Amino acid sequence: MIQKYIEHFKSGSLDAHKDASRFWVKDVGPVVESYIGFIENYRDPAGARAEFEGFVSCVNKETSKKFSTLVSRAEELLQRLPWGADYEKDKFLKPDFTALDIIYFGGSGIPAGINIPNYDDIRQNEGFKNVSLGNVISAVPKQHIEFLSADDEVGLHELLGHGSGKLFQNEGEKLNFDKNKVKHLITGEPIKTWYEKGETWSSKFGQLGNAYEECRAEAVGYFLCCYPDILQIFGYEGQVADDIKYTNWLNEIRAGLVCLEFYQADAKKWGQAHSFARYVLLRIVLAAGQGFVSIEECVDENGKADLKFNLDRNLIDSVGKPAVGDFLKQLQVYKSTGDFAGGSKLFNEWGAVGPQELRWREIVVSRRKPRRNFVQSNTVLTNGKVELKTYPATNAGVIQSVVERYGEDAVNDALNVWEKDVKIFGL
Repeated sequence: MIQKYIEHFKSGSLDAHKDASRFWVKDVGPVVESYIGFIENYRDPAGARAEFEGFVSCVNKETSKKFSTLVSRAEELLQRLPWGADYEKDKFLKPDFTALDIIYFGGSGIPAGINIPNYDDIRQNEGFKNVSLGNVISAVPKQHIEFLSADDEVGLHELLGHGSGKLFQNEGEKLNFDKNKVKHLITGEPIKTWYEKGETWSSKFGQLGNAYEECRAEAVGYFLCCYPDILQIFGYEGQVADDIKYTNWLNEIRAGLVCLEFYQADAKKWGQAHSFARYVLLRIVLAAGQGFVSIEECVDENGKADLKFNLDRNLIDSVGKPAVGDFLKQLQVYKSTGDFAGGSKLFNEWGAVGPQELRWREIVVSRRKPRRNFVQSNTVLTNGKVELKTYPATNAGVIQSVVERYGEDAVNDALNVWEKDVKIFGL
């Protein structure tokens, strides 16, 4: 793996990095986990160029045991998704699903979870890894959550769904699905489109692909957390399990409202894939009606414009789950068949921001809080012993941590890159 990394960074060969990723996928259950390269393309307006990132972490063995139970039952659980066996992979390649505690993460942002590598052919035919970054999730300061009543400020939970679903492909001599048997989930007609040789999910769906896939994965999480036996895998039963399900829906659907901050009203476009995805799902559950989700414009005790968000926990199974399940089916059929025309029309129609949502956006922006900064630790070798050095949870602590890790020259190089970036992306 490391040899292939070296070859990639010296030559720029994408094939070398793909080979490194193949070796990485085969390295199952390591105690120390790492990955490096040009991985995510969220920051590129065209959704093509990837940004460099890398991380080093240690495996949290206790939490990972729960994930391994989830993986062992994955084939059974995937059958519950609303698209049927024909739209699922012929053979489920069980991923290495582990909980990690990050020692250091280098990149413009730190995710709560990752499903990698991002190469479609490797993920579908050779495997992938799911990792949950536990100490990133727990590093959230307790603070008032905007637009919720005090009773709704409870724990949060999210399930991932990137590993599900099949791409219908021309593999050279034959299709990887039975054209005479498999039917279109919406029209009921035979499948008419698929991925030709050399085409990938990213090449077909381009800039929209990130938001579309994040939306699909989020929706899988909402859908599957409605099953008590799945929550039982993580040790949650009875009222606690019901609270976990509720807070998962509450937090993620509310995020679709808060994410309006990242809609660029002047350009009429979304600037962040996860935000676009969550807003679409907010629109889906609002359209489900029956009082399941409501957003009310109001004023706070100081007379400042405010919003009151409400989700009826008693209607999650009867209204929310069917609505999300039906939308999931539509997302999956367009992804499986490589139908960008149909998929983009569906997604952009639900992602439209009208006058009412623009008013909500103004209120969201007026009440937003400063973005959180992560203060990362360093490891120091002292007399042959590794020590963990931590820093104050301040802006100065962030700077000190970076300088001591990389040195002043590297920091100056990073500053030069930032000065170029800021002209494009803004502060």
